[in-house]
This record gives sequence, structure tokens and C-alpha cells, in this order.
Amino acid sequence: MAIPCRKQPSCSESTSTSDSAITSFQAFVQEHADDDTAKLLLAAGRFQGTDVPLAVEQIIARRHIREKLPSWYADIRLLFPSAMAAEQASSEFTAAYKQKLILPTDSVCDLTGGLGVDSIALARKARRLVYVEQRPDYCRAARHNFNCLNIAIDIIEGKAEDVINLIHGTDIFYIDPARRKTNDARRLFAITDCEPNLIQLLPLLWERAPKIIAKLSPMADISRTLALLPNTREVHILSVRNECKELIFVMERQQNESLPPDIHCINRTSNGHIESFIFNRQEEADAQPAIATMPGKYICEPNSSVLKAGAFKTLARHGMEKLHVNSHLYTTNVAPGNFPGRIFIADDVLPFNNMLCKTLRHRIPKANIAVRNFPIDATELRRRTRISDGGETYIFATTLSTGNKVLIPCRKATD
Repeated sequence: MAIPCRKQPSCSESTSTSDSAITSFQAFVQEHADDDTAKLLLAAGRFQGTDVPLAVEQIIARRHIREKLPSWYADIRLLFPSAMAAEQASSEFTAAYKQKLILPTDSVCDLTGGLGVDSIALARKARRLVYVEQRPDYCRAARHNFNCLNIAIDIIEGKAEDVINLIHGTDIFYIDPARRKTNDARRLFAITDCEPNLIQLLPLLWERAPKIIAKLSPMADISRTLALLPNTREVHILSVRNECKELIFVMERQQNESLPPDIHCINRTSNGHIESFIFNRQEEADAQPAIATMPGKYICEPNSSVLKAGAFKTLARHGMEKLHVNSHLYTTNVAPGNFPGRIFIADDVLPFNNMLCKTLRHRIPKANIAVRNFPIDATELRRRTRISDGGETYIFATTLSTGNKVLIPCRKATD
């Protein structure tokens, strides 16, 4: 459970804490970065002059951001109002990506400032950035961190709906609504179950700015959200290492509602490569993909952003064929270029039957198993074949367009 944030020392404000004490606190956090935090709290009496609960909060928060915010982790000066703030913050990749959505001449207002990761990224490109946050401890931490990073950002403490009319000359409102608790798990990620309520705020926001950028949960339903946000011009689906992280809806006051928004499917791979695929819903509806009768040399699996977007037919428009209309696996005999996902080389196509299940482990004792449009799940298939998990072999269990059930052993062609 998060420990309540205390008054924290600032890089520029005059406080009762000396510079040497600040350095001592930071050194304590670094020294105990890998300690058991529960034991550290129990031993707090041994560390006179150190706010151990606050230090533990920083240690836990820094563990959350070690991978997704490496430059923040490297800067021991930065402070966190809570571990939850660090856990919920954008990654450096997704924050930096949002810079593409604004112009250097834009004045941007972040209505849900939080830890300030997105505010800082946007401020590094925008003409002006206003940070709005209703929690005083978050504002104190933001002021401290902005000063440490030497970034000019105006801070307004208050609820978004209460301060919008106080903000003038804004070109873009940026908003990241927080999910409210709800007893209906099916609606946990619905935009109407978030605070502030973007749908209710829209009329007021449109009076004050021509453009709105909304960051939403990766679990949100894109079609339903588009119906609620008819002024959407672009949707950006951001994934990192094939895990969907954020949905970004870019709305414009003058957007022609009859034009389908472009959907940008973005994935940052483990080696830093950016996979990108852009389409719109009308193209998807009109597409007539070729269907293969048998797998070719290459088997291609779309990344999580493409699957989230539902680009199942348009993805096959560049010389690729689908294995089955419902399988969402693609094949080609020519090495695919810039495919947004993983590419495998098929070693065989094996008819699925009981005899195969009994004997396959002698040929392939270890493999990564994935099931696509198949009558049993991966766990059951592994139980029947007794193939161990892992290794460099991948087995796709799927149904071909002929209706035949097959196993396709593959090896990776790309990361």
C-alpha cells in the first residue's frame, strides 16, 4: 500500500532542509535500492534523521520506473509523490511519441498532470505547457522535478473541470482520465467510468481549444470509443515489446465526421526497432485479402497493436495471404519487408491427429506453442503432446482455409 507523501525537499525552493541533508536522503535511497522495504520500515529507528517511510516510497517508485523511465531512474534528484504515480506513468517511449502529435507553436494544457512524464515530453517541443493536477503532493513533486530538469512549465493546482475556464490561449488539451472503481468489471475500462469524465467535458473543451489529445486504457474498446468521440482524426495504438500500453485519440473541432480516422499501429520491439502500420476502418471493410490453401515459406504473426486495431484484412494487401479468414496468420513465399510483427520460417506442415500428438515430442521435445483458430487451447495441446515449453522452435496450431487442422513448426526469421 502506498505511504502518504510528505513535504519533499525542492531543488530551488528554500526549505528547512540543508543541501547536505538532501544529498544524504538521496544517498540513502540509492544505498538501500535493493533492500527488503518491509524490513527497512521495521528498522526505521536505526536511521535517525532520515524519513524512512518517504525513502521507502521513493525506492518502490524507482523500481517501477527502472525499465520504462531509464533517464528518470538515472537521476536520483527526482522525487515521486507515490509509488502508484510511478506505476501509472507513461513510459519514455510513449511520452516521446506524443511529441509527434503537436507543433512547436502549440500551447498545450495537460489537464491530468500526474507524475508529469507526458507534460515534460510535450513541454520539450511545445511553445508553452500548463500542468494541471488536483493533488497538492503531486504538484509539489512536479514543481521539484521540473526545476531539477530546468523545464519551464506552469503549474495549476485544481480539478480539471474547475480550472478549464481559467486557461487562455490553449491550442491543445491533453487528458489522461483515471479509471474509477466500479463493481462492473466489464466496464472497468470504459471512457465513461473515468475521471475526469471526458464526454461531459467535451463541450467546454471545444469552446477553449481546437484540438484534444486523450490517452486511454489499452483495454478500451476502440469502436465504442470512436462512437463517443466522433471528432477523432487519428487513433494511435502504442505497444512496447508486443504489449499494448496506450490508446491515443487525437480529436479536432473541425474534423469531418464522415471521414474515417487513420489508425496508427505502433510497436517498439525489444531491439528498439519501430514497427508501424497505418490504415482506416473503411479500407478494412473494403479489403478482399487472398486466402492461401497451404502455408508458404514464411509465417507472419501481427503485433499486438495491429491485432488490437482489427487490421485483419488490410494487412494482407501487400502480396500476403491469410491462412484462414479467422486465423489472423499470414503467409508468403517471398521474404516480407517491414511486416508489423514477427516473421517465422516454416519447417513443416503436420496434419493434426492423435498419432502426431503421441510421437511429436520425440522430434520436437521443446517448443513455444501458439494456438490460432484451433479447437483446443495451448495448455491442452501441450498436455497431449507432452512437449516442454521454451527453446528456439515455435509451433503454430491453426486451421487452414481447407478446414484441415495442422501444426506448423517454425523458427524465427526476425526478432
